[in-house]
Amino acid sequence: MSRLKERYNKEVVQSLMSKFGYENINMVPKLEKIVVSSVTKDAVINGKVVESISNDLAAITGQKPVVARAKKSIATFKLREGQAIGAFVTLRGKRMYEFLDRLVSISLPRVRDFRGVSPKAFDGRGNYALGIKEQIVFPEINYDKIDKIRGLGIAITTTAKTNEEGRELLSQLGMPFRK
Repeated sequence: MSRLKERYNKEVVQSLMSKFGYENINMVPKLEKIVVSSVTKDAVINGKVVESISNDLAAITGQKPVVARAKKSIATFKLREGQAIGAFVTLRGKRMYEFLDRLVSISLPRVRDFRGVSPKAFDGRGNYALGIKEQIVFPEINYDKIDKIRGLGIAITTTAKTNEEGRELLSQLGMPFRK
């Protein structure tokens, strides 16, 4: 079992139960899934870019990414329906906890001028989204082998009902929110 999952079971559940007054252990919010994605306009011009994005995501998450395709044709962007524009990975279970652990303890502190992640990026139902400007903050990415620095979107889905519950869950799991 991963370090973060153990911490969730031993400390976080008890802490959240006492703070929000849940009567049942099943009422305590938990992580559902984490989606890591990267989409770029360069993929329209050069098809090899999607392959490079897929390789980066596979290295970061340890899981094979799914290619993201355009839903509609947009002439001004020279985009055709069904054209590959990026890739994404949905993490659940053990891999999800491992990824969040690495994100919080290794990758985020490597971001330049890092003062914490925004506490405002919740969606109203306890889910959190965060963007990373460059994929090289992950130690799995070899700096010499990348063709271009790209950003990543990370969406963390929880079973929390409100933003407050979601924020408390994530901060107890170690997410460094800005004060």
